[in-house]
Amino acid sequence: MPAGVNDGVSRVGPAMSVRFLETARNSAPIGFSTVDRVDTERILADSAFPNDDGAATDSTRSALASAFGSSEPGDYLRAVAALCADRVLVPVVATATRLGATVGGLASDKEAEMSVVLLQAPDGRRAMLAFTGMDALQAWDATARPVPVTIDIAAQSARADGAMAVLVDYAGPHPLVIEGDILAELAAGHRLTELPGNQFGWAVPQQPADQE
Repeated sequence: MPAGVNDGVSRVGPAMSVRFLETARNSAPIGFSTVDRVDTERILADSAFPNDDGAATDSTRSALASAFGSSEPGDYLRAVAALCADRVLVPVVATATRLGATVGGLASDKEAEMSVVLLQAPDGRRAMLAFTGMDALQAWDATARPVPVTIDIAAQSARADGAMAVLVDYAGPHPLVIEGDILAELAAGHRLTELPGNQFGWAVPQQPADQE
């Protein structure tokens, strides 16, 4: 269980959130296969992982592999719990904020800033990308810069930008969609943890004494 959380966590059974699992559990993010890049104005805060080497955690990759194509809700929840105990890499890209002109009259970037990337489906739905390692991020876009954050921070950022989902390892090896109730819980700062008996619960941060 993450440090600084209540010992008593809300328990959820293996059948939790079957509604959104129908679209999230199987494979790649259906409905986001044809997308446009959307640059946001808000940038993620400075990383809390300054010495991160970008390597994926074997146990997290293994959990995502087990969830990929599985019809068992427990496999999906176990993958989310693994992400809650890890960090993810959110990609940011350079976007021009001011254009200049070359000698030949062509436009060129004169000033640029780093922006979080969202994907937009044809129906307007948006999703934020996150990756378990640099290999997965570079398989999607080798020019993007990684920002290591916890999955709850990624969820908060996604919802703040109007995204409906976080797409983990969008380009493989084993994509996972986080949306609906799970995304809302993560955005609230809660982290999913596995309990004995194939049960899962939300670890809720303790409130300071003056706020209780």
